[in-house]
Amino acid sequence: MREPGREGLAAGIVGVLTERGQTVAVAESLTGGLLGAAITAVPGASVVFRGGIIAYATELKAALLGVPSALLAAHGAVHPEVAAAMAAGARDRLGATFGVATTGVAGPDPAEGKQPGTLYIAVSSGSQSVTRDLALAGDRNDIRRDTVEQALSLLWSVLWEEDP
Repeated sequence: MREPGREGLAAGIVGVLTERGQTVAVAESLTGGLLGAAITAVPGASVVFRGGIIAYATELKAALLGVPSALLAAHGAVHPEVAAAMAAGARDRLGATFGVATTGVAGPDPAEGKQPGTLYIAVSSGSQSVTRDLALAGDRNDIRRDTVEQALSLLWSVLWEEDP
C-alpha cells in the first residue's frame, strides 16, 4: 500500500494499528517527545499508543530501555545498534506490538564526534528489527521534525511488510 501524504502518516498508522488490534510504543532521544506527540495528535490514538520513554541522557538508555551498557561504552548513544536496542526496549517494557526509536545529533553542535543531522531510527517488532541511518540537513528544529517524519515512514513500511 502507498504511504499516505505527510500530514496523514500518523493517522494512517493509527488506523492500521487499530484495525489490526496492534499497539506501538516509542523510545526517543533527540526528538524529545515529538514522535509520541505526532502519534497522539491523532484522534483515537489511545487505542494503539502504549506510551513512550524519553531517554535523553545516555545512562537512561541503559536504565530505562535496557540498552547494553557495554554497547553504549563502546559506541556512544548515536549508533544503529543503540537505536535497535532502544526500539526493542520500548516494545518489551511497554508491552507493545511495535517499538520505534530515535537517537542522534540535532545540533547545533557536534556530539560524540558526530555532526548535527547524524541519526538513527529503528522499528522493532516480534519478528524483526529494522534500522535506518540518516544524514539530515537544516537547523535543530528541522532535524528533529524530519526525524519524526522518517521514523513514522519507517514504521509505516514495517507495518506493510508484516501485513497479517
